[in-house]
Parts: sequence; structure tokens; C-alpha cells
Amino acid sequence: MNLLRRELIALLGAGCASPWAMAFSLSEGDAASGVRAALERGAQAALTNLGRTDGFLGNPQVRIELPGALKDAARLLRSTGQGRRIDELVTSMNRAAEQAMPEARQLLVSTVRNISVEDAVRVVRGGDNAVTQFFEEKTREPLTLKFLPIVTRATERQSLSEKYNAVAGKAMGFGLIRKEDANLQSYVTGKALDGLYFMIGQEEKKIRQDPVGTGSAILKKVFGG
Repeated sequence: MNLLRRELIALLGAGCASPWAMAFSLSEGDAASGVRAALERGAQAALTNLGRTDGFLGNPQVRIELPGALKDAARLLRSTGQGRRIDELVTSMNRAAEQAMPEARQLLVSTVRNISVEDAVRVVRGGDNAVTQFFEEKTREPLTLKFLPIVTRATERQSLSEKYNAVAGKAMGFGLIRKEDANLQSYVTGKALDGLYFMIGQEEKKIRQDPVGTGSAILKKVFGG
């Protein structure tokens, strides 16, 4: 008995209704194809939405704000006439993240194509965000390395570091932020990846909630009730 079939039988052991009610007709190939389709759909949607002007800046769910202490300090700084500088800083941070997104495509596509049977089973057995967790587990570290120089170049091109340091320096003068909060490139890179996986997760929710509505036969078969 193959690995996937054993896992599916275990899932059905309680005899309750589940998205795997047709488990015995679901092959390893079907499961892997379904997971690949879900991964591909989630990645494509995320990259399309985020890798464009205002993909981050115009979406309050992923918009990159100043880091905690500096965000709090910005309220005070606005009262000292620094509002325009702060707005420029936030815009530039989000533009850097938007410019980095297309660089994720190749790695995400490769991850989709190379999913193993074991990983497919783990995603099948996982919770509502198992697809997103799989992507993050497999791609966050290499994407961090890939994004960091892109974000660095974008911040340099837009004089973002200078803008950030100017705001941070004034905030430090009030004793409101720590020196380590000035690691701008790492901060923007991390938030860009947070936004990427969040948007993949949103697409995964849509697939799980309405697999029929995706118009994909394999997604309906694998994720449908």
C-alpha cells in the first residue's frame, strides 16, 4: 500500500465527513498535482498583487510601516514638521518591497515543481494554512538572501537609507528608538516576505473554502468535500 493511501486511510479512520471522502480514488499523482496547483495559484496571485506599484503601499494588510518604536516616534516627529519626510520614507520602503517581488518567481516555481510525495502528504494532512507553511519553510531563507541585495539597491537608488537615518536620528534624539532599529534593509526584506506569505495564505483560504469556484478540476478533486 503506497504512502499516500496509508495516510488517507488514517485520516478517514474516524469515519467522519472530510475533504477526503473520495480518498480511495485519489492517487499519489492526484494529490501531488492538487498541491502543486494550489501552490502555483497562491504564488501567482501573490506575485501579481504585490509586484506592482502600490502592491504593498496600497494594501493595508501588507503595507510596510515604520518599525514599532520608530512608528511611535513618528507621531511626535510629525508635530515637529517632519510629516512629509516620514511619508516619503514609508513610500520608499514599500517601493523597495514591490521591486523585489519579481525575483521570487523562479524560486517559487522551482519549489512547486519539485514537491515530493512526502511533502504533498504533509500538506494534505496539514491545517488551513499548510500550503503557505510549506512555501515559507522551503523558500524564506533563500528568498531572504535573494531579496536583501535587491532591497539594498532599491533603498540606495531612492536614498532610502538617508531618509531613514534622518528620521531615526531625530527620533533617537528624543530617546525613543534603539540603535538596532536602524537595520533598514533587513527590516524591509523581512516585511516583504511576510507580505508575500500572507498573500499566498489568502489565496489558500479561497481554495479551501471554495475549491469548485477555482474552476480547476484537480483542486476540486483534492480539496473539495
